[in-house]
Amino acid sequence: MRKLLILGCFVAVLIIILGGFLMIKPNEFQVTSTDIEPDKLLAEAQVYNAHGCTGGNISPELSWSGAPEGTQSFAIICHDPDAPRATGWYHWLVVNIPATVSEVKAGGKIAGALETITDFGQNAYGGACPPVGHGIHHYNFTVYALDTATLAVDGQTPPTEVEQLVKSHALAQSTITGLYERK
Repeated sequence: MRKLLILGCFVAVLIIILGGFLMIKPNEFQVTSTDIEPDKLLAEAQVYNAHGCTGGNISPELSWSGAPEGTQSFAIICHDPDAPRATGWYHWLVVNIPATVSEVKAGGKIAGALETITDFGQNAYGGACPPVGHGIHHYNFTVYALDTATLAVDGQTPPTEVEQLVKSHALAQSTITGLYERK
């Protein structure tokens, strides 16, 4: 009888634990790219074309899916945390992407969206171009699902302010990382 009671308690605990796991939904919001292989070297097309770099300076194709309920817009931020600056280096910031959009083509622009200023001083994608001999850099392309249709920024809003505002409205985010090194 005692063994049966212990077995019954064990089964009850197991059911409670498994039930809890089944109720937890994984992050369904995902970003993918036909141009970026996760944690692999970026193609020359995504490398900057100035400051000693000779790439195509073309923004990669990005697609996203599984946005949470309540998503009113999206934002894209490409950031290199390995740059030799306290804030890293911002390569691309796009905000106010309509909620009906789920992809940006390579080198493409999104109607209705705003590209804000990068650390290159441009309102456009700026490709990978780390200092020579600085090692491998990580280029994090993050798509954010936001709870607002527009952010109160303009083309000259500093990248750190844009990122802070994006994160304060984020319902979900997903990142794909490409690598690059100049020897």
